[in-house]
Amino acid sequence: MLTQLSTNQDPGEGIRDRSGGYIGGSQHHAPQKQRGQDHASRLSQARCCQRRARRPVEYVQKNVSLYKFRNGIPLTTAAAANFTRGELATALRKNPYSVNILMAGYDNESGASLYYIDYIATLHKVDKGAFGYGSYFSLSTMDWHYRSDMSVEEAIELVDKCILEIRSRLVVAPPNFVIKIVDKDGARDYAWLQDVTTAAV
Repeated sequence: MLTQLSTNQDPGEGIRDRSGGYIGGSQHHAPQKQRGQDHASRLSQARCCQRRARRPVEYVQKNVSLYKFRNGIPLTTAAAANFTRGELATALRKNPYSVNILMAGYDNESGASLYYIDYIATLHKVDKGAFGYGSYFSLSTMDWHYRSDMSVEEAIELVDKCILEIRSRLVVAPPNFVIKIVDKDGARDYAWLQDVTTAAV
């Protein structure tokens, strides 16, 4: 399960491929970080990419681990998404977090799934998603090029197109992106991109 937490200003996207996995891209602002470092933390078999939203990530991470420890079975992607939505809804009335989340995971019974949770705790199951300022450009690119029968290579090419659109059209385009894949083999880094200029749009 890949979980991506980010503030409203940070672009992120996720696309479903034919093999039942998700390919996601997210940006990283910090120029002092070395290649391959994205400050990820684990959520069960998940990776959480966060920027300024450390507290909600740690809270969800610890509670998902606690559930597995107490019950002996891990939460499904849908259950983890619903738990996260519930916690954000509770926090909304007390001390709200300004985060948007794309949560992707692979379950043996139901296969791959992608959930979008916004800052007011609205949960949607989606095939493709994006948020932040870059979403204005990447969502239109995904709407135009996305197909439900895409291969992993085609989905990665589409993520490259989205990154190229963000870099060419967003005034304050981030310099660094990381592409991650979530499928039956787990969550893994695919590429750390500092320059994408070859993708055809």
